[in-house]
Amino acid sequence: MNRRTLLATLGSAGLGLWAMKVPAIGADASEKDLLTTALGKFSEKSRTRLLRVVTAAGFDGRIPAAEVAAARETEGQDEDVVMLGLLPLARIYSHSPISKYQVGAAVRGFSGDLYLGTNIEFPGHSLGFSLHGEQSALSNAYMHMEQGISAIVVTAAPCGHCRQFLNELSPDIQVLVDGKPAAKLSTLLPSAFGPKDLGVTESAFPAKEANLGLRNGASDQLTRAALDAARKSYAPYTKAHSGVAVGTRSGRIFRGAYIENAAYNPSLPPLQAALSALILAGGSFSDISKVLLVETEGAPISQRSVAEPILSVIATRVKLETLVAQLS
Repeated sequence: MNRRTLLATLGSAGLGLWAMKVPAIGADASEKDLLTTALGKFSEKSRTRLLRVVTAAGFDGRIPAAEVAAARETEGQDEDVVMLGLLPLARIYSHSPISKYQVGAAVRGFSGDLYLGTNIEFPGHSLGFSLHGEQSALSNAYMHMEQGISAIVVTAAPCGHCRQFLNELSPDIQVLVDGKPAAKLSTLLPSAFGPKDLGVTESAFPAKEANLGLRNGASDQLTRAALDAARKSYAPYTKAHSGVAVGTRSGRIFRGAYIENAAYNPSLPPLQAALSALILAGGSFSDISKVLLVETEGAPISQRSVAEPILSVIATRVKLETLVAQLS
């Protein structure tokens, strides 16, 4: 099977790289062919550099600013064009077994780093559990402790759900869709309802750390990762800080912080954020060995009602562990 056929096959299946049942992107020839095809808008020199980034051990969906600058120089194009060229790469990570519709996204941080994102769906459960590509890219940047986001590229115009999510985290963001002129979010979401309508004036970016602690301390790496994610969560409306750490058989740990929204429904649960990190690293649901949720004692909401049903589909033998943290 040639690489173009492989890409088309995976795309039509809506499975993404995780379906290849490998813990990370490595030296497999078919995978490298797939990635090379996805980077087809770049010259051979730029493809070689970018392939080195995305196939490196520890890749986590982040393209460093130095690599972005190198691609700009080699291609003779601005950052917007480089970002748009990365969309086919972002799309191949999609896990979309319900819609069969692959979404690719990337955001540009104030640091100059680019962060990929993709959509993830969970068969058998409410569509409301789905992770949108824009949410994936923004949470990727958020978990990397970016100071802020200036632009997003996406394979199609953001839906209303995502415009609301974008408004919470980066109301001045520039939105780019291939073949269409760039637009400020404010023109796509006029008369927006946002944090100020609920009396919140502090922005989500950069992530702030809540003063959370565990009675018995964080004794192991997975617990420390989940507590760290909970501390970084953005929960100005409920104060229900929470975070998830996903441990894998290959030894990596992926963190996800809860990111709340003034409109409530677009809020991003921490498990989805952690799974996004897993998928963007080239990981597989089948590699999940442990999942730990840390949430705030006495909070008005819990993330268990979202996390447990999802795990029942993607990691049937893994039981959600929960620890309660105290906010001081």
